[in-house]
Amino acid sequence: MKQLAILGGEPLFKEGQLPDEVKDMLKWPIITKEDEDAALDVIRNNSYSATDITQKFEAEFAEWIGTKHAVAYCNGTMSIAAAMFGIGLSKGDEIICSTKTYWASIVPASTFGATAVFCDIDENLSMDPEKIEQLISPKTKAIIAVHYVGYPCDMDKIMAIAKKHNLKVIEDVSHAQGGLYKGKRLGTFGDVAAMSLMSGKSFAAGELGIVVTDDRHIYERVLAYGHYDRNNDRFITESEELFPYYHMALGGVKGRANQLCCALARVQLKYYDERCAEIRKAMNYFWDLLEGLPGIRAIRTDESTGSTMAGFYCAQGIYKPEELHGLPVKVFAEAVARELGKPFYASTGANYPLHTHGFFKTFDFDGSGMPTRIANADRDVRELDKNLGESERIQCFSVPWLKKYNKEWIEKIAECYKNVIENHEALLSPEKDGANQGGRWHGFTNMD
Repeated sequence: MKQLAILGGEPLFKEGQLPDEVKDMLKWPIITKEDEDAALDVIRNNSYSATDITQKFEAEFAEWIGTKHAVAYCNGTMSIAAAMFGIGLSKGDEIICSTKTYWASIVPASTFGATAVFCDIDENLSMDPEKIEQLISPKTKAIIAVHYVGYPCDMDKIMAIAKKHNLKVIEDVSHAQGGLYKGKRLGTFGDVAAMSLMSGKSFAAGELGIVVTDDRHIYERVLAYGHYDRNNDRFITESEELFPYYHMALGGVKGRANQLCCALARVQLKYYDERCAEIRKAMNYFWDLLEGLPGIRAIRTDESTGSTMAGFYCAQGIYKPEELHGLPVKVFAEAVARELGKPFYASTGANYPLHTHGFFKTFDFDGSGMPTRIANADRDVRELDKNLGESERIQCFSVPWLKKYNKEWIEKIAECYKNVIENHEALLSPEKDGANQGGRWHGFTNMD
């Protein structure tokens, strides 16, 4: 039995001694001379704020994902807001979103005077489609399907509910660019999809976002929202609604993408699918090695169904303390981090449920005297938050995001998890409380 590092044993990696092949497994994004040359072309031509490269990227991205239209934005949050404007989200509307997501999935709704209604999650941290219909009211306008940590939502059920109740569907694909649901690209099921392409994502292109849709009217509204420089007389609109408002950003915001990011994105797109395939090979092998161990369960798809985890962004596992004699997830995560050593750290994983945050309880954005979330609502939707128990019950933890398949090192990393699980009872003794000290409990919050 190997002594746990948190109790004085040796970690897998000592500080400053990370092998080059392991560094290579963790490094992201992959930047080559082709990326550098594309970026230098923008710099040398001072074309940061033009749109020629942006429009080339939009066309290539739309063809790759399988939609008619794509519009790039300066970041993912702006993309979500543009998608909301695209479907006509407005004052008094309700919009349903999973509570387990990053704030940018839903907070922009408040700028349109709309009301956030939260849905509970299932065991894969995804919106539970069985709990959507009980949230619908005559004011419900749309559903936001967040493919959280890369796991595809059940789009068959969500789209059926949307069709039954005449609702719009926005897909938030910020964690799952390139992922498949039953053989079809995520982002092509709903009326419109938005996603972040910022530097921490699996599709990483600096600071960038993009909206995709097959709907011409939504596309025109999205473009008009924050692209005043393209909403002009050279843009042929099919909408009489928009025609009088040329040359104006209809959202009162400027969302133009920086072409340095679009240049990088064009190169990244060329190699993205093959790089994600290797990530999935590495991550699936890692989880195969841990299959059947008590206390943990992988969040991943069965790829034989045609559904994939895209690039396994912010890879997570479900933690079941009852299978490890009640060992707290924070202690487990810290023990694994110590077992691995530098540069790994403890993370109890994922975002907290949004409904628990004060913003969705009491924040008054415009001084109306009412909490912004319900200022224009016909009902106090905060009462529905008491039905979100799964989001507060389910525990998860992060695992290393492996970008390269290196069998030997993946096995060594997995062994650290096995060792903690096999020796977890040593962490239960009250005198071993050092496991609770010195930890850095980081949830990831870089998904804008």
